[in-house]
Amino acid sequence: MEITFDMKIKIRPAVFSDLDTILEIINHQILNSTSIYDYEPRDFETQKLWFEKKQELNFPVIVAEYENSPIGYATYGTFREKEAYRFTVEHSVYVAEEFMGKGAGKLLLAELIQLARNQGFHNMIGVIDSENQGSIDFHQKYGFKVSGIIKESGYKFDRWLDSVFMQLLL
Repeated sequence: MEITFDMKIKIRPAVFSDLDTILEIINHQILNSTSIYDYEPRDFETQKLWFEKKQELNFPVIVAEYENSPIGYATYGTFREKEAYRFTVEHSVYVAEEFMGKGAGKLLLAELIQLARNQGFHNMIGVIDSENQGSIDFHQKYGFKVSGIIKESGYKFDRWLDSVFMQLLL
């Protein structure tokens, strides 16, 4: 039987004091995975500006908390800058490596979808590396459909990467 922590994980809005943990989570992904196509770890000031911009634009940043510590986060933001895209958001969900598969990601994504609906968005986009079948399967469980693949759209770890675009009509 797989152990999950669903009942003990709390989802809440992120606060400034969560930024250190958010930074650790994203930097681990930058350095060790293709879940984000950045090369260089972020510094605290960059993450602080990111957080402030999300707040300014009224885009949520939420965290999954276990035993009073953040273990993952999720957010969404502008899909593209053109005015006609204003009803579409692109989202991200990241969970600390040691908590992957324990239920935090599903709680974060479910809350993010509800927040987007409440804000009147029509479409939620996820861009996932094609090698990350686990994330593709995870999104499909929430109703996301593959809407396209862009071949060799990224280059990381000395190889070309394909981007899978998934969407959920809210």
